[in-house]
Amino acid sequence: MTRLRVRVRGTVQGVGFRPHVWRVAAALGLTGSVRNDAGGVLAEVQGARAGEFVETLRREAPGLARITAIEAAPAAEVAGEAAFVILESAGGRVVTSVGPDACTCPDCLAEMCDPADRRWRYPFLNCTNCGPRFTITRHLPYDRANTAMSVFPLCPDCRREYADPADRRFHAEPIACPACGPHLSHDIADVLAALQAGRIVALKGLGGFHLLCDATNPASVELLRTRKERGGKPFAVMALNVPSAERWTRISAAERGALESVERPIVLLERRTAAPLPEALAPGLDTLGLMLPAAPLHFLLFHEAAARPVGTHWLGAPNDLLLVATSANPGGEPLVIDDADARARLGGIADLVVTHDRAVVTRCDDSVVRLIDAAPRFLRRARGFTPRAIALAREVPPVLALGGVLKATACATRGAEAVLSQHVGTLDNAATLGFLGEAAHHLLALLDTAPVLVAHDLHPDFPARRLVERLDLPVLTVQHHHAHAAAVLAEHGVTAPALAVVLDGFGHGSDGGAWGGELLRLDGAAFRRLGHLRPLSLPGGDMAARQPWRMAAAALHAMGRDDEIVARFGAQAAPVAGLLAAGRVPLTSSCGRLFDAAAALLGVLRVSSYEGEGAMRLESLASTPCALEGGWRLDGFVLDFLPLLDRLRTCAPDEGTNLFHGTLARGIVAWAIAAAARESLDTVALGGGCFINRALAEGVAGGLREAGLRPLLPLQAPAGDGGLSLGQAWIAASGAG
Repeated sequence: MTRLRVRVRGTVQGVGFRPHVWRVAAALGLTGSVRNDAGGVLAEVQGARAGEFVETLRREAPGLARITAIEAAPAAEVAGEAAFVILESAGGRVVTSVGPDACTCPDCLAEMCDPADRRWRYPFLNCTNCGPRFTITRHLPYDRANTAMSVFPLCPDCRREYADPADRRFHAEPIACPACGPHLSHDIADVLAALQAGRIVALKGLGGFHLLCDATNPASVELLRTRKERGGKPFAVMALNVPSAERWTRISAAERGALESVERPIVLLERRTAAPLPEALAPGLDTLGLMLPAAPLHFLLFHEAAARPVGTHWLGAPNDLLLVATSANPGGEPLVIDDADARARLGGIADLVVTHDRAVVTRCDDSVVRLIDAAPRFLRRARGFTPRAIALAREVPPVLALGGVLKATACATRGAEAVLSQHVGTLDNAATLGFLGEAAHHLLALLDTAPVLVAHDLHPDFPARRLVERLDLPVLTVQHHHAHAAAVLAEHGVTAPALAVVLDGFGHGSDGGAWGGELLRLDGAAFRRLGHLRPLSLPGGDMAARQPWRMAAAALHAMGRDDEIVARFGAQAAPVAGLLAAGRVPLTSSCGRLFDAAAALLGVLRVSSYEGEGAMRLESLASTPCALEGGWRLDGFVLDFLPLLDRLRTCAPDEGTNLFHGTLARGIVAWAIAAAARESLDTVALGGGCFINRALAEGVAGGLREAGLRPLLPLQAPAGDGGLSLGQAWIAASGAG
């Protein structure tokens, strides 16, 4: 007879782990107990086969569990113990985590589609294998009393399921049914009818409201774009399944895996050129952001469109319904989550506002990924992934980092892990600043950690400075591109010295300049700038990011072709030409502005309606990138692409964008190879928002591998500013430790 005390750490609460322990113990004929506590799951098992327990527990773990450690130690035997029991949760300091929201599982979908089941067409069914978690949880331990479901007393049937270890709803904290759970404000049939009639619907989902319309109706799409003041920014769409989505997009096996995963992100896919879809969905782009249903409410819309079939066979069949599903955040403010707020703020956009009485505790937008270099990479990390921890190379002190100005996130460290908040957005209004504070405080509450240091971007006008001051902690400012590079190294567990190529739109440099195309050496918590892209003038400062023609004018000035500026861009460019000639313009090494210059020189885009539009439109035209011989110059470690830009003056857009992407990648590879040889390093981190450009990222990564170097692209955090807080946290924690 043997007794073991077994500690399981990781995401092991709210994922059916205790009933899993109970079933394993029963199968092995063991007695003992299991409970949730602040450290995760704690079990004691006793019996002749106790030695098999740990391996079986790990091998057969529930799909949503993320085990980081299992620790087993001998314990004193208990005489006369007759059964294995599940105990109530115990308190204490939290060292576990709540899981992300998860897509509705097949078992729940089967119940939803069975007229004989008491949850037939119920919009809020879930079990331990699926449903909301992060968005309904106030604090740990993850028990019903600490979630938005605390206001819904269980009916006898749900109470029986909740208490039965053999039931898949055992301690499923959001458990609900029509008799005792949340209810929708409108009938599903009425919602679908409104969409099919061309109306716009605001629908409350898992982490907030979506704005929906019929994606195949050009008038509806244009109306939504106008009412939301969306400019040309692309919309995401929702289809029932891959067979439906393949009508409009091309989908690889890896992309299908991302679409069908329990996280259900938006996946950026190649549009079929013959697809009969409104151009207004994604103007000027050859890609479409597409997601599959994530919650029962989404599935019910498609079920209604399929005429309410019995059974689940319809889930794999093509469905004609295609919906725009865009975040309900008017005016660039945070996602709307409150019912009354939705009626007030979305009433001028939506024709119908559909709510329900389950509160969204914390707002959480949809995640967005793109397949780059054979793996899904984040453009935005939020629902489905937050607050999944990122493992660090070693234990570090607890710190909090608050990211930058664009695509802001918070990040907290605890032990040997870092946890990113959900995507917050651009810190250009009071509401979004408030949301950053909410996200940071909620993250710290879920982790039960008290930071010893707070880090943020070096920019002297960092908008969240008041939040930092309220925290009353020592403060570390981190240079923007240093943070980008450190984020990549942190998630890959690299602690040795390494090189980094960081390409983005703007970051405040250590010298006060506008950086954005940087070659760095990182060593511990320190960095050194080895080189940069040849600076171009930045006429109008931030205005140049919104008006790419200004960067084209700067490029023409650098070539000595000032006479072409007004000829190309009209009388509006005369004052800019004058400023350039007088030398009264700041400089930037930004790679993002290099994209803008190329877009305007090629006639692809002169004025942007959203961040990165020029780069996105350029990439949409790139089919076969190829390098221009002599298209770049390397002066020490200053990389100059002026010869390339000069060639683009006379190119057709298709030819020019292929030359631009191919030459840019080849020049950057040569740059990194030269630095690796001089610094005797072989690891190159690739960070910054320009690396969400697939042609560039794959060209650089592939070229570095061919040269025998080790390129690292971000995998668990966004390459853009959404990953800054991770890098800041790693630098701050490394320095504090």
